Amino acid sequence: MSEESDYNWNESKIIDDLHSREDDVKIFKQLLDHKEKEGDEGAISQMEVGQTLNGTIVELTTDFVIIDVGLKSEGLVPVSEFLDKSELQLGTTVEVLLERTEGDDGQIVLSREKARRLRQWQHIVENCKEGSIVQGTVIKKVKGGLMVDIGMEAFLPGSQIDNKRIKNLDEYVNNTYDFKIIKINIERKNIVVSRRELLEEARSSKKAELLENINEGEIRKGVVKNITDFGVFLDLDGIDGLLHITDMTWRRIKHPSEMVALNDEIEVMILSIDKEKGRVALGLKQKESNPWGEIENKYPPGTKVKGKIVNLVPYGAFIELEPGIEGLIHVSEMSWIKNVTDPNEVVTKGDELEAIVLAVQKEEGKISLGIKQTEKNPWENVESKYRVGNSVKAEIRNLTNYGAFVELEPGIDGLIHISDLSWIKKISHPSELLNKGDVVEAIILSVDPESKKITLGVKQLESNPWDSMEKTMPIGSTVEGTVKKITAFGAFVELENGIEGLIHVTELSDKAFGKVEEIVKVDEKIQATVVKVDPEHKKISLSIKDTIISKNDDSNDEIIVTTNKPKGN
Repeated sequence: MSEESDYNWNESKIIDDLHSREDDVKIFKQLLDHKEKEGDEGAISQMEVGQTLNGTIVELTTDFVIIDVGLKSEGLVPVSEFLDKSELQLGTTVEVLLERTEGDDGQIVLSREKARRLRQWQHIVENCKEGSIVQGTVIKKVKGGLMVDIGMEAFLPGSQIDNKRIKNLDEYVNNTYDFKIIKINIERKNIVVSRRELLEEARSSKKAELLENINEGEIRKGVVKNITDFGVFLDLDGIDGLLHITDMTWRRIKHPSEMVALNDEIEVMILSIDKEKGRVALGLKQKESNPWGEIENKYPPGTKVKGKIVNLVPYGAFIELEPGIEGLIHVSEMSWIKNVTDPNEVVTKGDELEAIVLAVQKEEGKISLGIKQTEKNPWENVESKYRVGNSVKAEIRNLTNYGAFVELEPGIDGLIHISDLSWIKKISHPSELLNKGDVVEAIILSVDPESKKITLGVKQLESNPWDSMEKTMPIGSTVEGTVKKITAFGAFVELENGIEGLIHVTELSDKAFGKVEEIVKVDEKIQATVVKVDPEHKKISLSIKDTIISKNDDSNDEIIVTTNKPKGN
C-alpha cells in the first residue's frame, strides 16, 4: 500500500491502537487521583501502584539499574529506559513509577520510562490546551501519519503534515517543527497535532501582508508549484500567482513545461492584482522588450528573410525569423506550379530556407510569408506567350467529369472543357474522345493570369457546322442517317455529317401504332425529311410519316425509301 493511501485513516481507531495498553491507562488514572506527599516519610506505608517515587541508584548491571525506593526490596529498571545516560551513576536520585509491589521474583517492579511519560503528560495537561503551539521532533512513521515527540508522543495525521503534496514521509523524520495541538483526549491519554494549520495561518498572514505591499510592475521571485495546460502557478512567498502561457514568452510554445519545471525559482513581473479575490496575474515575457514593437519597420513587405521551419499545420508552415517572431507560409504561397494541399509536400520541420514578406499585421502578431516568390512566376508573361486564338499542342495530364487538363509547360496548365470538345456530339465524359497522355491540338480561348486559368477548345479547330446548317440542310430536304436511340417520344438519328436529328412520334407515321419500334429500329438506315432547323439550340427535327419504307429482299441493311411529297414548315 502506498504512503498516500495511508492518509485515508480513522483518527479514533489509530489513536486507540497507539494507546491500548490497559496497564498504562490504569496507572495514569490512579496517579491523577493520587495526591503526592513528597517528603512525608509516613507515606511509604501508603504507597500504591501507579505512584511516582524518588529512588536512589544502588547498583548497576549490564542490563538493569537497581533502585532503592525505601520499600522492603529494591526494584529493577532496564538500562534502556534511561534516555539520559548521565543519570546512570551510583547514588543518583531518579524518579520512577511503581508498577507492581511484588513481581515474579519477589522484587518490586519499577519503570523509569512510565514515570517520565506520566510527568510529561501532567505537564501537557497543566500548561497546554487545544490550540496551543508546541515544538516537537518527528520520530517515526506510523500508519496514517507520523509520531512526534513534544515531551511525550503525539500523533501527526498525514493530512496535517504539510500544505503541499507530499511524496515521501521519510523527509520529515528527525526534523524539528512547530505544531499546533488540535486535540487532547484526557480519557485516552493522547494528543493530536497539526503542522499544516500553522503553515496555513502563516501563509494567510503573509498573503494579507503581501497583498498590501505588492504593486503592479514589480519584479518578484516565485517558486513553481503547479503546471497546467494554460499556465503556471507560482508561490510568491505567501500568495499564489498565475503565469498564463500567453505571458510566458513572445515566441510560440505548446505547453508551459517547455520553459519551466516544478520547484523552479523564477523572476516574474506583477501584471495585475485583485485584492478582493486575492489573485495576482504574473508575466515573464514582459521583462523583455516586445520584439513586435518595431516589426513593421524591420520586416516591410517584399523583404527577403531567412528562417527555420518550427511547426507544420494543415494550412501551412510556421518559420521562426528570430526568437519570439514567427511568420506563416500558407500552402497557397508555397509553389507556382503545384496545387499544394499539405505543407509536407514542399517543406519539412527543421528546414532552413528563404522567404519573402508578403504582409505584416502588428496588432494581431502575424507575418505572412511566401517561398514561391523567391522564384520567377511562370504566369507573369503568360498572356503574351499564350494569346487568345493561337493554336497549341499539349499533353493531356488528367481527365475529369467536366473536361481535360493539359500541360502547356511546367507550372502552366490549361483546361479543355467538355463543351469545347465537339460541335455536334453529345459527350458524357472526355474519355469518350481523349486519353490521358494523348497530345492534342487546341485553340486558346481565354487567359486569366490572376486566377491562373487558361481555357482551350478542340472543336474550335473546325468551323461550326451549325452556322451553315440552314443552308446545308434546308427545310424540306431529304437526309440519310442511322437510328441510334429510341425513346418514348421518338427516335434519334445520326446523320451523315455526324449531327443528330430527332423524329418525334408525331412524325413517324400517319397510321396508328403502339411502339416506336413498330416503325423504326436501332441501327436501321433511313431517309427522312428535314422539318425544322434550330441552330441556336443545335436541334434538327425530322419526319418520315410521308415516306414509304420497305426492305430490299436481297439485303438486310439497305432500305428503299420513296417520298410521296416533301414536308414544309
